[in-house]
Amino acid sequence: MKINLPSLQTYRSSFEKEGVAWPLPAATCSARGLLAQLPAADSVKTGWPWTEEVSPASYSPALAWPKLTIVTPSYNQAAFLEQTIRSVILQNYPNLEYIVIDGGSTDGSAGIIKKYAPWISYWQSKKDSGQGNAINQGFSLASGHYLAWINSDDYYLKNTFWKVIRRFGRTNADFVYGYVLDYETAVQQYKKLAKVLPFLDYFIRMPSLAQPACFWSIRIHQPIWEELHCSLDYELWLRLVKGRKRSLIKEPLAVANIHIDAKTSDPKMKEKWQHDHELICSPDAHGPVPDWNRIVFINRVRVKLYQWLKLH
Repeated sequence: MKINLPSLQTYRSSFEKEGVAWPLPAATCSARGLLAQLPAADSVKTGWPWTEEVSPASYSPALAWPKLTIVTPSYNQAAFLEQTIRSVILQNYPNLEYIVIDGGSTDGSAGIIKKYAPWISYWQSKKDSGQGNAINQGFSLASGHYLAWINSDDYYLKNTFWKVIRRFGRTNADFVYGYVLDYETAVQQYKKLAKVLPFLDYFIRMPSLAQPACFWSIRIHQPIWEELHCSLDYELWLRLVKGRKRSLIKEPLAVANIHIDAKTSDPKMKEKWQHDHELICSPDAHGPVPDWNRIVFINRVRVKLYQWLKLH
């Protein structure tokens, strides 16, 4: 199975034919912050990103902050989507391009996006061909120096953009990444932090990269392989990261909500994980790589190893 990657320029041309002007306008920012301007959060929700924001004073006006493009693919995750959107907007990053591509949700997601539309560079809610297609559509409109995507059931932690952009500037890295906290929604508890092991990431074929905490330069960007359902980030790292200059921020940058409908939790997705593995391992793609169960097992081992090393 040969990797069949779409042309992002073709996607952009389709947007332009529909009247979308490129480059997109920057997301709204304010020297006073945006918290007071945003729609009021649910009264029972407090803390980040509901009643807190990153101080705009964090970003020195004397510096030329590079444009950062964030894409959110979305489909029927209204329970989490507002948290995702607020975690992007309330970073108060002064040069942000924020794109939300919703696949025609029927659960009220479009209403949530509309509520925050004044602070979003571009959004749409209409049928697409899946998560990879939505991400590619979003990135086809990107004009940022640095890129990332955050799924609509995950969210960034406070000050993440400030930390990431400063790291890019200090290291001239192509790829900056950090840790991700897993939050089990059923019991409302965070799981023990599984830290990245850089020696695994160096070889990439057994990565511990956590997608919500990954950012990269536009100069190395490549499209998502849209035939994949679950392993699209892992396969992208196989093409994107090996041989590039990387920099690890040794702290959590994002939170992944673990819930029954998540791809990594839903037992109905087992066949799709296996299908992805077969595509990735095909001779015309990447050849033999560890299957998903092996990756999960190795990640568990690395957590135990880290804990042991910490005690000794």
